Amino acid sequence: MDLNVRGNVFLLAGASRGLGYAIARQLALAGATVVLGSRDGEAVARAVAELSAETAAEVTGAALDMADADSIKRWVAVAAERHGAIHGVLVNAGGPPPGGFEQFDDDAWQAAFNLTLMSAVRLVRETLPHMQRSGGGSVLMLTSSSVKEPIDFLLLSNVMRSGVSSLAKSLSRSLAPQHIRVNNLIPGLIYTDRIKALDSNQASLRGVSVAEQRRDNEAQIPMGRYGDPDEFGRAGAFLLSAAASYITGASLVVDGGTMKSLF
Repeated sequence: MDLNVRGNVFLLAGASRGLGYAIARQLALAGATVVLGSRDGEAVARAVAELSAETAAEVTGAALDMADADSIKRWVAVAAERHGAIHGVLVNAGGPPPGGFEQFDDDAWQAAFNLTLMSAVRLVRETLPHMQRSGGGSVLMLTSSSVKEPIDFLLLSNVMRSGVSSLAKSLSRSLAPQHIRVNNLIPGLIYTDRIKALDSNQASLRGVSVAEQRRDNEAQIPMGRYGDPDEFGRAGAFLLSAAASYITGASLVVDGGTMKSLF
């Protein structure tokens, strides 16, 4: 299927590695221009070099701190000046720390609000005028299964990511007349470096091998395996692309059938 993204410019936050990188890679392979952002400027430079070497696409990037409003403004402004247009954006920021209700004071709640929810508000705010001038575009929020099934001891993430999901749904309705689509993408266990590290930590705590820990985790997934980053990346690239032109306000789950919720 042709994603019809050649000549389009996509900004991807949190894309120097992991899930954001997987989406950027699929867009680049399809011929789109991609702009990467991440807090680690050196990691961004490595990711740009890798994608440039692998694909024929134009790939650029710069340091981006999603908890810093000025950083978001600079990142978008530089991308828009260099490429002249923005046709889509991936909203992706790190999650707040784990813990329960009694563990967090006002400062912790405010920091989580700033990192997870306000980062989405700010990035959409900065990119929206450019998509409007382009005659349309797409916004993709990379969220969490916690928006459908709250996760124990991830209270801050449960609350703030639900706010991001509500933001996406609200914007999908108000921006649809302007041909701007807004969707959510929810990952399950996708075999990135983060999952590898989590497997290693869990295995150490349990006193088992990493291979055994992985088998135990995969046994909880109906499809019986972790997702491949390319599988997830293709789903994200599709939702950002014109191939998904009649999809907005949706939340796509890519988890091998793990979630039990009906909606």
